[in-house]
Amino acid sequence: MTATAPRPRPSRTGQPSRTGRPSPAGRPSPIRGRSPIRGRSPIRGPFAAVALLAALFSLVSGLLLAGAGPAAAHAALTGSDPQDGAVVATAPKEVTLTFSEAIAVGDGSIRVLDPSSKRADTGVEPKDLSDGSTVRYGVELLPGLPDGTYTVAWQAISADSHPISGAFTFSIGAPSETTVALPSEEVGGGAVGTVYGIARYIAYAGFILLVGGAAFVLGCWPRGATARPMQRLVVRGWITLTAATLAMLLLRNPYTGSGKFADAFDLDGLQAVLDTKPGAALVSRLLLLGAAALFIAVLFGTYARREDAVEKRDLTFGLAVGGGVVAAGIAATWAMSEHASTGIQAGIAMPVDVLHLLAVAAWLGGLVSLLVALYRTPDIGSEAVRRFSRVAFGSVLVLAATGIYQSWRQVGSWSALTGTRYGQLLIVKVALIVLLLAVAWFSRRWTGRLTDAPVSVGASEASVASEASASSVTSQASGASVASEGAAEPGETADDVAPERAAQLARQRAALTATKKKRIRDADAERSGLRRSVLAEAAIAVVLLAVTTLLTSTEPGRTEEEAKGASAAATAPAASGPVNLSMPFDTGGQNGKGTVRIDIDPGRSGANELHVWIDGSDGKPMDVPELKVALTLEAQEIGPLPVAPDRLAEGHWSASNVQIPMAGEWKVDVTVRTSDIDQVTIDKTVKIG
Repeated sequence: MTATAPRPRPSRTGQPSRTGRPSPAGRPSPIRGRSPIRGRSPIRGPFAAVALLAALFSLVSGLLLAGAGPAAAHAALTGSDPQDGAVVATAPKEVTLTFSEAIAVGDGSIRVLDPSSKRADTGVEPKDLSDGSTVRYGVELLPGLPDGTYTVAWQAISADSHPISGAFTFSIGAPSETTVALPSEEVGGGAVGTVYGIARYIAYAGFILLVGGAAFVLGCWPRGATARPMQRLVVRGWITLTAATLAMLLLRNPYTGSGKFADAFDLDGLQAVLDTKPGAALVSRLLLLGAAALFIAVLFGTYARREDAVEKRDLTFGLAVGGGVVAAGIAATWAMSEHASTGIQAGIAMPVDVLHLLAVAAWLGGLVSLLVALYRTPDIGSEAVRRFSRVAFGSVLVLAATGIYQSWRQVGSWSALTGTRYGQLLIVKVALIVLLLAVAWFSRRWTGRLTDAPVSVGASEASVASEASASSVTSQASGASVASEGAAEPGETADDVAPERAAQLARQRAALTATKKKRIRDADAERSGLRRSVLAEAAIAVVLLAVTTLLTSTEPGRTEEEAKGASAAATAPAASGPVNLSMPFDTGGQNGKGTVRIDIDPGRSGANELHVWIDGSDGKPMDVPELKVALTLEAQEIGPLPVAPDRLAEGHWSASNVQIPMAGEWKVDVTVRTSDIDQVTIDKTVKIG
C-alpha cells in the first residue's frame, strides 16, 4: 500500500521553508533545536504502549506478592523425634528433625529451649543423620534436663534456595508453662522478603529482554542491529538483569537470616552467602553477564557495520554459537539453584529447565522486540516478521514438551493439581498460555497478509532535496548574503556557516523522511492490525511472566502433598475407645496358668490410665507375687518404658499418668511371677493413637 505525503507550501520567495511552513518576510525559519514535524509526536504511541505494559506488570506482580506472603519453600518438615506435642517420661538424648529433601544447615539452625527460654541443647552444629533418601538432622541435649515443656525452633535453607523455618514443642514428664517467645514473622518475609521477591521478578524480565531481543536481531532481523530502539532494548535488558542480580546477592544474607536491610553489607554474611549454592549461582550469573556485555558490543558494533555478505554470515554463526552458550549459562544459574536442582530426576530436570527458560526468552522477548520494532522502526519488513513467527512456533513446541515434563515432576497427581497452591497457579499459567496462543493465531493471520509495498514520500522528498540544494547555495554566498539570512554569528564567515547548515539540513531531511515513511506504513491496515495484536500478546505475556515467577517460589504440589501425608500419619487421631488386651500365660509351675487382661484409657499419646486384671484357670481373680509392664515403640527405638502398677484388690492392679510419647505400633510386655522360681514374660503389639 502506498500513499503520497502532502507537499510543503512554498514561502513568499518561492523557496520551501525548512519547516514546511511559510517563513515570514521570505526568510527561512530557524532550525536549531527544533523538530521538523509539528503536531503528534511519532514516538508517543510506543511510549504509551511500554508504559501500559510496565503498569500492568507492576499491578500483577504486586497482587501476586501481596497474596503470596513469605516464599513457600520446596523442602518441608515431615517428622521429628519427639513429635510435636509429645510427652516423654524421660529426657531424650537428642532431638531429630526429618525433611522431605536436602537442606543447608549451620550453627543455630536447630535450637531447643527450656521453659525459661534458655538453650537446652549443646549449641553445636546439627549432626547429619541422613540415610539414603531420608534427610534427617539432630542436636544433642544437655544432661539432666528437668520436667517441663520444651520448644524446638529450626531454620534452614531448602535445596532450591528458599529459606524455611518452624517450631514445635514437646514435654518431659508433664506439660508446663513456657516463656519462649518465637518470631511471629516467618523467615524470608517482611520488607526484605518483598524487595527480594521483586528483584527476582525483575531478573526474569531482564533475562527475557536481553536474550529474546538479541535472538530477534540475530535470527529474524539482522538489519535491526543498526536500529537504536533495538539496541536500547537489549542494553536495558542487560542492565536490568545485572542490577537485579547484584541486589539479590546483597539481600541474600538478610533474606535468609535476620530480615534487616543493614545486614546486606555485612562482609561475614556475604562470605557465608558465597559459600552456598544460591550465592555461587548469582556470582556465576554476574560473570556470564560480563561475557554478555562483550557479545552486545560485537553485535551492535562490528556486526552492525559489516557489509560483506560472506563475512557477515561467518560473524552471524560465531555470534549465534557464542551467544547461545552465554544465554544457556545464564539460564543454568536458575536451574542449578531452584526447583530443578532438587527432587526426583534432577539430572534430567536441570537441562530441561534451561531449554524451558531459553524458549520463554525467545518467544516473549522476541514478542517485545517485535512490538518495539513495529512502533519505533518504520523499515522493518514482512520477512523479519515471518521469521519471528516461525521462531515463536518452535518455541511454543519446546515450551509444551518441557512444560509437560516439569508439571508431572512438580505436581505428580491430579489431587495436587487442584488441591495445592502450586497446582492452582499452574492451571492459571496454562490458561494464560492458551489465551496467548489464541491471540498469536490472529497475529499469524495479519503476518500472512503483510506486504512490503514500496514506500514513497512523493514530492516532499524532492522538496526537501531542493531545499537542501538551495540552502547550500545560499550558505555559500557572500558575507552580505549570510547576514541577510540572519544566521551568522559575529565573527563567523560563510565558509563556517555552510557545513553547519548542510549538517543540520541532512539531519532534518533524514528525520522528515523517516517520519513520513512511518506514517505511510502506519496507514497500512495489515500492519496496524498486526501491531494491535502483538500489543495484546505482550500484555498477556507480562501477566504470564508474573505468574511463572511466582511459581518458582512456591512449594511444588508433589512435595506439599508428601509433607501433608507425613504430617497426617504422624498426628493420626486416636483409636476409637480404650485399648483392650487379653493374653494367656503359663509360668510352668503349680497354679501357673491364667489370663492377663489390660485396659489402656484413653489409648492415645499423652497421659493414660492402665488397669491390669489377672484371672486364674478357673476364671476367678488371681493374686501373684510380682507383676511388671513395659511399653516399646520399636519403629522409633523408644523404650522399653517401664510401668509399675499398684495392687488395688485381689487380681487387680492399676497405674495412673502412664505417658505414651507418640502414636504408633506399641509392643506391650507383661511379666508375671507366680512363685519364687516360676515366671514368664508375654507380649502383644497393639496400635495406640
